[in-house]
Amino acid sequence: MIFYVIAQSSWSDLPLSSLQIRENEDRSRAEANGTTKTDDDGDKPDEDDKEDRAAQSLLNKLIRSNLVNTTNQVEVLQRDPNSPLYSVKSFEELRLKSQLLQGVYAMGFNRPSKIQENALPMMLAEPPQNLIAQSQSGTGKTAAFVLAMLSRVDPSNKWPQCLCVSPTYELALQTGKVIEQMGKFYPDVKLQYAIRGNKLDRGMKIQEHIVIGTPGTVLDWCIKLKFIDPKKIKVFVLDEADVMIATQGHQDQSIRIQRTLPKDCQMLLFSATFEDSVWKFAQRIVPDPNIIKLKREEETLDTIKQYYVLCNNKEEKFMALCNIYGAITIAQAMIFCHTRKTAGWLAGELSKEGHQVALLSGEMVVEQRAAVIDRFREGKEKVLVTTNVCARGIDVEQVSVVINFDLPVDKDGNPDNETYLHRIGRTGRFGKRGLAINMVDSKMSMNILSRIQEHFNKKIARLDTDDLDEIEKIAS
Repeated sequence: MIFYVIAQSSWSDLPLSSLQIRENEDRSRAEANGTTKTDDDGDKPDEDDKEDRAAQSLLNKLIRSNLVNTTNQVEVLQRDPNSPLYSVKSFEELRLKSQLLQGVYAMGFNRPSKIQENALPMMLAEPPQNLIAQSQSGTGKTAAFVLAMLSRVDPSNKWPQCLCVSPTYELALQTGKVIEQMGKFYPDVKLQYAIRGNKLDRGMKIQEHIVIGTPGTVLDWCIKLKFIDPKKIKVFVLDEADVMIATQGHQDQSIRIQRTLPKDCQMLLFSATFEDSVWKFAQRIVPDPNIIKLKREEETLDTIKQYYVLCNNKEEKFMALCNIYGAITIAQAMIFCHTRKTAGWLAGELSKEGHQVALLSGEMVVEQRAAVIDRFREGKEKVLVTTNVCARGIDVEQVSVVINFDLPVDKDGNPDNETYLHRIGRTGRFGKRGLAINMVDSKMSMNILSRIQEHFNKKIARLDTDDLDEIEKIAS
């Protein structure tokens, strides 16, 4: 067995399940003595990596240059169930203005995405229809509501006709970029940003046709400063509703904006998730809606081979990692650590061994993270060492191996099954097979692994030399 360094552990040959009772006893005894185990480096978990939703959404927008290839199914609930259900397979069917069709194609959209197929006919219908839509990042929903806004504008009327509210300054700018790109061949339509730092003279009236901004500034421009006449707004878009209600004050501000709008204003609301709080908020904002839900694609473990390697400490885990790299060819790998300190140490050690390593962790601003991910995607680095900032939504086709240098646990030290799924789901994508290797360095982490195995009802085998031929095929 090439991982000889890890074979000396006194607990290593116990079956996974037999460790659970003993581990619980050890933990209880340790708690009673006030000696509960902390992270191996004495560092706290990267709490900042429990990403706020706005930062994660912005990161996804920054790193995606095209639509996600998804097999998600769309569920449509119509306001009037007797009304015919329309969907389109081409943008020509929408009978868009030629300038807008040109803009759509210039952005690289050849045919509508799944959510666009169903949402665009509703958004562009006459008379206008309200819509609540659920969709994840990368499904083309921003382009869809931008197209709806641009289609409703009458450029001869020099006042705001469409209002789009985003939860943060950065997300508003991202949506504005889409408006500018799609409206590239429609120069008569003008855009204004209602965001911090954009100071206008008191008493002036905005002449731009589309206003995009954050809730507080938009509310001020409508009510206090009267830059916008809300009674002339034809389309109101509320984007990232789940992020909006997670930000203090934004929910009330959005409701106050909505109350100033005319009854025939078209209301469009989008959210990646629809827990009860988001649903209640959506119903307050959008009367008599059509509803589109994008059934989330289940990440599956069926295409991923999972193994574990036994060690005693982080140094032995590093030696085992070197042994793995010495034994097989790995295209690109993502290595997950529990703390920033461990991630920084590991990235440094791997660099000393001659590996091209990128490091990603929670103290980086979103733009820095996006730059690191872009470099990794382009293959400039072959190894990405990261904390949980990279566990969700980031697809790099060449990633063939995911290594859990530390197993994911929640704040109480229990297995974080969802994070495990998201982490190893970075491999085995795009119809390819993937490989996940878990580093186990104590009875506690063996217990965590056992419980993860039981949760997913998937066998996690101990990595042995006999497995090398098979994993070489997957990893290279």
